[in-house]
Amino acid sequence: MPIGKLEKVELRELWIHEERGFSAWLTANLEPLCDALGFVLAEPQREVKVGTFEVDLVAEDENGNRVIIENQLETTDHDHLGKVLTYLTNLEAKIAVWITKFPRPEHIKAVAWLNETTPDDISFFLVRLDAYRIGTSEPAPLFTVIVGPSAEAKAFGQQKKELAERHVLRLKFWEGLLARARERGLLLHASRSPSKEAWISGGAGRSGLTFNYIIFMEDEAATELYIDTGDRDDNKRIFDTLAAKRDVINQAFGGGLDWERLDEKRACRIRHTITQGGLTSGEEVWPKIQEAMIDAMRRLAGALKPFLSNISPADLKVQQPGITLASNTDRPR
Repeated sequence: MPIGKLEKVELRELWIHEERGFSAWLTANLEPLCDALGFVLAEPQREVKVGTFEVDLVAEDENGNRVIIENQLETTDHDHLGKVLTYLTNLEAKIAVWITKFPRPEHIKAVAWLNETTPDDISFFLVRLDAYRIGTSEPAPLFTVIVGPSAEAKAFGQQKKELAERHVLRLKFWEGLLARARERGLLLHASRSPSKEAWISGGAGRSGLTFNYIIFMEDEAATELYIDTGDRDDNKRIFDTLAAKRDVINQAFGGGLDWERLDEKRACRIRHTITQGGLTSGEEVWPKIQEAMIDAMRRLAGALKPFLSNISPADLKVQQPGITLASNTDRPR
């Protein structure tokens, strides 16, 4: 059986004009586009007015939602991206379909971002249009969805939104805590700036040892001495040296500390947990949490510093140039 060769046909050979040619054809031939999109379109209308602009095509899906279709028989550009957004919002449509000869990577990313960040009932489709014939057959269009909505994309977008909101809250929380600590005369972290991270670190006078504030999302905060010189054996040796004085240090702190050797990890820590609340407890509770953290940090540093200054070189190797400490993002809770 003879097999034909698929030959690509230039779109402008089929439709010289987008509006009078392609849009008119698409109005009467929605089925191939519907097959690609995965849902039915009906009641198509051409050149619907939006102020001084005109939408190429407006239709409805099977649920009666308005769908705008923007046609571009060339490479995507910013002008048409703007039109898609303008038409969608002004016509209160739920679905936008952008048909193009060639989607630029930048616009693929932009449409994917729109699907992630817009409400769940709003959807954007970026569709590539090609045309082919076999031998002397009539040319046939091929619609390919390059970017479309998905539950995963919406969920990922929601996660990013929550992360951004979390970063804003942390920056505001640390700004308040650092200012309050300076007012109280505790300057361990005076050189630090507010951070979007869950912790703020300050030097403990020894390489690889830091006094940290930690704020969790709910219920808790903490202060700690974090031990990570970059060498697991050194870390455990330093921890054990301090742990040998545990009773004296606990007494100097004014209560029991959590002595966490973390044998399954490289680092170690000595922590005090604060239960007045966490980041999402409400800004009205933050001052109480911050005061408790500052008080605990003052007592923790006061209890530990005399023993840190007595640690011998055998207990603590000086960090050599070129050795990179573990990222705090690996820090176990």
